[in-house]
Amino acid sequence: MTFAENYHDWLRDAYAMEKQAEKMLSTLIERSDRYPQFRQRLEQHLIETRHQITRLDEIFERNDISHSLIKDTVSKLEAFGMASVTTLSSDEIVKNAISSAVFEQLEVACYTTLITAARQAGDLAAVPVFESILQQEKSMAEWALRHLPDITDQFLLRSAPAGAGAKH
Repeated sequence: MTFAENYHDWLRDAYAMEKQAEKMLSTLIERSDRYPQFRQRLEQHLIETRHQITRLDEIFERNDISHSLIKDTVSKLEAFGMASVTTLSSDEIVKNAISSAVFEQLEVACYTTLITAARQAGDLAAVPVFESILQQEKSMAEWALRHLPDITDQFLLRSAPAGAGAKH
């Protein structure tokens, strides 16, 4: 494959990943009522994600890249379970917070790769877009990891039987 073919393929993957993130974030928001700080940050990142999708669409248009393979790529990502949102488990919020942190790291790696690929393929106009998105993803990844202990503590305190931990 040429530099451009690899770049376009990875761009399609990034687009599919963002579409999957949009679905995942929407579901997580619906299921995090008892964790307002987590919910608020997810809502903020959903807005960022939707803007990222728009910016990726602009790169597709400018490069005359077909969106025809995106549905297939999205299906592959969903089947692979990259953004699995756990439901019906008592510790759903903790598992969702972990999944969110992991997914954000995937996005960081993807945009880091796209920056190099865009340069090699000669799409220098896309580099600042990817750098901007990368900063948003890093910020969300850092937030998710930094707040994982808080979410876990809140869950454990809410789920502990009365009197549990009284000895500590």
